[in-house]
Amino acid sequence: MNFPADLFAGLRFAVVGLGKNGLPVARRLVAMGAMVTVWDDNKTARAAAIGLDVRMPMMAGLDALILSPGIPHYLPRAHPIAAAAIAAGVPILSDVELLYRAVRRAGSKARFVGITGTNGKSTTTALLAHIVAGAGRPVAAGGNLGIAALDLPLLGDDGIYMIEMSSYMLERLATLRFTAAVMLNLSPDHLDRHGDMAGYARAKRAIFDRQADGDLAVVGIEDEMSRAMAAELGAVTIAGQALADVWADGTMLQDKAGIIVDLATAHALPGAHNAQNAAAAAAVARHLGISRADIAAGIITYPGLPHRQEHVGTIAGVRFINDSKATNADSTARAMVCYDRFVLIAGGQSKEGGIEPLTHYFPRIALALLIGRDAPILAATFAEHGVPYRDVGTLAAATEQAWQAARDGAAPVVLLSPACASWDQFTGFDQRGDMFRDQVKAIALREAA
Repeated sequence: MNFPADLFAGLRFAVVGLGKNGLPVARRLVAMGAMVTVWDDNKTARAAAIGLDVRMPMMAGLDALILSPGIPHYLPRAHPIAAAAIAAGVPILSDVELLYRAVRRAGSKARFVGITGTNGKSTTTALLAHIVAGAGRPVAAGGNLGIAALDLPLLGDDGIYMIEMSSYMLERLATLRFTAAVMLNLSPDHLDRHGDMAGYARAKRAIFDRQADGDLAVVGIEDEMSRAMAAELGAVTIAGQALADVWADGTMLQDKAGIIVDLATAHALPGAHNAQNAAAAAAVARHLGISRADIAAGIITYPGLPHRQEHVGTIAGVRFINDSKATNADSTARAMVCYDRFVLIAGGQSKEGGIEPLTHYFPRIALALLIGRDAPILAATFAEHGVPYRDVGTLAAATEQAWQAARDGAAPVVLLSPACASWDQFTGFDQRGDMFRDQVKAIALREAA
């Protein structure tokens, strides 16, 4: 279904940041009848906003400012337009908030499910949407996952929105209520935006704000801050241990009613971290009324997501794994544990704490090939721990040298799991992963010639 063309008639919005989130949001608001001005500090992005009212927004009479998630409104320093909005008392909102308002204005009672956490939220969101769709329920998934929330279709009363929520998006909600909400785990990330871990945890906890009796809160209990949050909320808990409400015993995912599925049959969900993701999806699916059989079938048939331990090719027995989504050390650790020996490609914009948390897995690294701005930071850690490494600068050079080393017997796996953000060399982790995939294909074609 489409949203009514006059749904937001008479309302005025400004959209700042015209990337893959902001531009579709602006166009959808116009299609809903709103008056919209748009702005981006980048001249090229402004030029792409064809047909929109491109100008610096004025705060007088503005109903809300919609900031793209990556633009700060507080720390480390508020964007000038955000500062002007705060001074004028103009609400700064996420487009997820506007989706919720649009759905309710359109008269739909569709339910909203929110998923957050430092790692695993994309997989859990996509897996849950796959399970629910397989059970024949109307579902739409997006948010931080890729599709801007406001670009999702209008669902009827029986519909379910699966929304991946970043900490940035959670800071900009006002009325949205998630009838089921998941907080998977917490490890240091985005501390420049939240000040410290306590601020980051507060942002994540906001996913449970405004929940009412009968709603579901799900929290992982595999790290200390998440356990504290679970205890405070009295939430349904998930983890790889029998202390939780849903857990994995070996490869058997189960709850207190018994075994749900053998995760060994779910080939797109390797590792203990994916057991947690599957547990969260199972807990929410049961709350939504999905049968245990449909949950098991959905987990087994889940195809996986690009850039999350994605197998992109095998050349002469060497497997190439694209884990470009691993933008912090904790996420990279979840990939490392799945392979006994590998050539690692890492680097980019390092997060606070660098790769020191990965030292337990360093003996598995046959060779580390480093790229990007903060390669010297990673190199210092590897050197301190005696890990062979090379600073090769670019992903193209790293992929070629990784293939040569693996072909010569260093390891049977080449793992792109950067433990760093990608913004220094790429438009995002997805472009980085796409380039890696293309380079592996080029190597395969060359070797087959």
